[in-house]
Amino acid sequence: MSLRLATFNIENLMSRFDFSGFRNQLKQDRVLRLFEVRSEAEYQRLEEARTIAHTDDTRQMSALAIADCDADILCLQEADNMAALQAFEYGYLFRMVGNGYRQKYLIEGNDSRGIDVAVLTREKTRDGQPIECLEVKSHAGLTYADLDLFNDELAQTNRPADRIFKRDCLELDLRIGGRPLTLYVVHFKSMGPAREGLDGRQATMPLRVAEAKAVRHIIESRFGRGRTADKMFAICGDMNDYQEKVAIRGDRRNGYEFVPSEEGTSALDVFTMDGFVENPMLRRPVLDRWTLFHSRGPEERHLCQLDYIWLSPALASRNASRVPEIIRAGQPFRTIFPAGQEVERYPRTGWDRPKASDHCPVAMTLDI
Repeated sequence: MSLRLATFNIENLMSRFDFSGFRNQLKQDRVLRLFEVRSEAEYQRLEEARTIAHTDDTRQMSALAIADCDADILCLQEADNMAALQAFEYGYLFRMVGNGYRQKYLIEGNDSRGIDVAVLTREKTRDGQPIECLEVKSHAGLTYADLDLFNDELAQTNRPADRIFKRDCLELDLRIGGRPLTLYVVHFKSMGPAREGLDGRQATMPLRVAEAKAVRHIIESRFGRGRTADKMFAICGDMNDYQEKVAIRGDRRNGYEFVPSEEGTSALDVFTMDGFVENPMLRRPVLDRWTLFHSRGPEERHLCQLDYIWLSPALASRNASRVPEIIRAGQPFRTIFPAGQEVERYPRTGWDRPKASDHCPVAMTLDI
């Protein structure tokens, strides 16, 4: 019996406008900077029109990427709220591509912008097996003190009573055709600006390490420490970290060189250091594991995997011959693909926008 599982950071699936750019040019869209705006009221009208027009193209591409996943269970990151999720599911996934999801699960988490993790499921798998959700649990309220995770590194920016998850760890107990499967859906702390001589990734690393430790604690508390290997579970989401990357050198005129390397440290080492879970993406070639193109100019460009479906050892062993799929047709044209990986983009894709997302969905067919 098989199940199709996918994860996707859909990026800013919002149901509200952001007018802060009128007073803060750093938040002002580049289009509006081309025009003279005489009042805040005029700015708001222009921003509403720009956002609506831009969002329709973006969400059409997001829907196409999700349709290409063809998942029975879809884990999403960056959904504003249930109303936004329902409007997108009905107006785009169902009406546009005829591929909707009747069951939706979202609990408001901790993100300051209000973006949450969510799970959408079909009523049955493609094989006709019923998908039952037995329980949904949020772990957004856990603090560093609760799990004794507070340390000197965290003390530079946090307090013991602060919440660990910057969004949430959403736990779903499922039964697929009578067989158990537990999902943990997360969206770890993003890489912030450089601080105190550290780049954005290193400066925020302690926060992601704590989140990874908390996820592991939740799973081990559920199944028993040292007794998780034979359980059927998966951890899905945007980890905002990587254990390897592919540096991009060169330019369009002279061609590009792609240089893979491994990271010395990563928050994800918490998951892999003793085989707690497996990253099945490692079954793909080293240059073909990326889910995001990162660029801060010609001197800082790389490809990396931020989006994961981690499998428990039992689930990985049962699916030893299966390889995750990466949906890249929604990538903007600015993304630099290694030779042989180019894809036909969705209609109206732009240089950097519109796009499905900067993140590529990851999908995998699993025997359970």
